[in-house]
Amino acid sequence: MQVPRLIKLVINRGVGEARENSKAIDVSAKELSEITGQKPLVRKAKKSIAVFKTREGMAIGLKVTLRGKRMYDFLGKLINICLPKIRDFKGVNPKSFDGRGNYTLGIKEQLIFPEVNY
Repeated sequence: MQVPRLIKLVINRGVGEARENSKAIDVSAKELSEITGQKPLVRKAKKSIAVFKTREGMAIGLKVTLRGKRMYDFLGKLINICLPKIRDFKGVNPKSFDGRGNYTLGIKEQLIFPEVNY
């Protein structure tokens, strides 16, 4: 019966272009570090999948875990600045909670963040 609270905020970003262009992961990491204010961790493929053209150990994504002040700063920026910029935004989906209290929110493009230059 405790009041819900935030412990951490995890931001994941898949970089599909990294299969053909190895510099795409560096550009994406730079953008993600500007958005979050923290250096992202490069995530590598755990196993090879021929359909996706990935090999084991290939860099395919980025991850940032925010806690404390940075987490609240990012969440405030997301709620007050970024989400209102989305065209035809009708609010967040309440069905995106899992059974353990985690919430998942997908964003199609990063241009809604003020730090990203098009």
